[in-house]
Amino acid sequence: MGVPQRLAERMSMAEQHEYLRARFSRRTMIRGGAVTLGAVAGGAFVPGATAQAAVPTRTAPRTETVDGALVAPFGRHLAFGTDPRTEITVSWQVPVAVRRPFIRIGAHPWDLSRRIDAEVRTLYTPAGVGASADHTQYYVHARLTHLKPGRTYYYGVGHQGFDPAEPHLLGTLGTFTTAPAHKTPFTFTAFGDEGVGYHGLANNSLLLGQNPAFHLHAGDIAYADPSGSGKTSDTGFDSRVWDQFLAQTESVAKSVPWMPAYGNHDMEAWYAPHGYGGEEARWTLPDNGPDKHNLPGVYSFVYGNTAVISLDANDVSFEIPANLGLSGGTQTKWLEAQLKKYRAAKDVDFVVVFFHHCAYCTSTSHASEGGVRQEWVPLFEKYTVDLVINGHNHQYERTDVIKAGAVTKTLPIGGTAYPETEGVVYVTAGAAGRSLYSFTAPLSYEGHVSDVESVASFVNTKDGRQNETVTWSRVRYLDYSFLRVDVTPAAKGRTATLTVRGIAETGEQVDHFTVARRAK
Repeated sequence: MGVPQRLAERMSMAEQHEYLRARFSRRTMIRGGAVTLGAVAGGAFVPGATAQAAVPTRTAPRTETVDGALVAPFGRHLAFGTDPRTEITVSWQVPVAVRRPFIRIGAHPWDLSRRIDAEVRTLYTPAGVGASADHTQYYVHARLTHLKPGRTYYYGVGHQGFDPAEPHLLGTLGTFTTAPAHKTPFTFTAFGDEGVGYHGLANNSLLLGQNPAFHLHAGDIAYADPSGSGKTSDTGFDSRVWDQFLAQTESVAKSVPWMPAYGNHDMEAWYAPHGYGGEEARWTLPDNGPDKHNLPGVYSFVYGNTAVISLDANDVSFEIPANLGLSGGTQTKWLEAQLKKYRAAKDVDFVVVFFHHCAYCTSTSHASEGGVRQEWVPLFEKYTVDLVINGHNHQYERTDVIKAGAVTKTLPIGGTAYPETEGVVYVTAGAAGRSLYSFTAPLSYEGHVSDVESVASFVNTKDGRQNETVTWSRVRYLDYSFLRVDVTPAAKGRTATLTVRGIAETGEQVDHFTVARRAK
């Protein structure tokens, strides 16, 4: 992106950000101002919370607009608010500046609300930052609150000159369904490391067939920065990749809340000192994390009987240290408070945690992250987390049940884990679309089991790679795939279950197991 390699090697993410800002402000830029986020008002919907993100602007900002009738929104994507029963954010893009963007919403496609104003976050990337010329992106967001639980809504997004309520534009409407008020069976899906391309598109097509209530993306989302080191010397950075990515995922994300965690390829040094300024423009996620300005990808929500926690593993990564220590320990303290709260909550049976860097994986590329093991694994075990989902390694791998670094129970395909007494199961689901990695051990998956006693691998520590021989690698599959999780609640005192399945891009099931817990 423009910092000489010899300097970038010695700079933190924040230092590289300041270098770029100074360099480009001398050439073509003035220092950017603050953008207010989340303003949605009108009808039954109240204004959302506000936040600020530093977004650079041109010295001569582009103010012209075109005839809105000639501009169609694209890249629609949904996200839950803090309470998925009553809050949804609808986000989208427009390719050029438009006037008065808005959303309409209703219980029927022929009975939509009056216009509800939406908010635009303009993201400008100057020539010289990465591989593209001057590029301006217009991300639009509408936060909807006071919705009814378990209700399906129709919505349309538009702007002056493009009204989705017009008969000839009704085909542009989308739908979403809020979380139920009570425990009920549901399905969610998950993967990491998607990018833009055929395999990501193919996995998205299969996701829709699972009818998920929401989708978890465990980091490395679009790969606009293909290097992934969190350095401004990552010369391949191209902000336009995000336009392609949001268009690619729209078939799912326009109706299924798409909930991301941030990975190393999601740190883009130009936009903010922590690398997440671009992400703050593109996404509106629950703002209940420990520090929504420094850790915008850290949040939690409850759907039915299941609590979901998204973490930012860049904060604890020894392998890729661009943001190591970003939170100063506040993320780990927040995590423990969340786990303690959810374990005490009378309506929460399961706790699922997802983030990017793997706690346990035997890939030949990244393998395991020692920072995660040091900071978070003890908390997962203390509060008996039911399922941990990671990306980072581009393959599917699933562990046995683990506690204190050792196998407490062998978990064969089709087996059942009881986290209250046995330990935690970890799944790497990083084969959403990017080029695949490899294993040192033979593949072993449903219908093709090849168990081995041990696997040679390594863990990334503060002192570098440390070789280890592990016995916890149970399922290894090397092709494109995603995770499907079916949640079945139960009456108090009976057994509730998570049925976890690895699904290949071909539709083949490559793994399945069950996590069981006594319902509250």
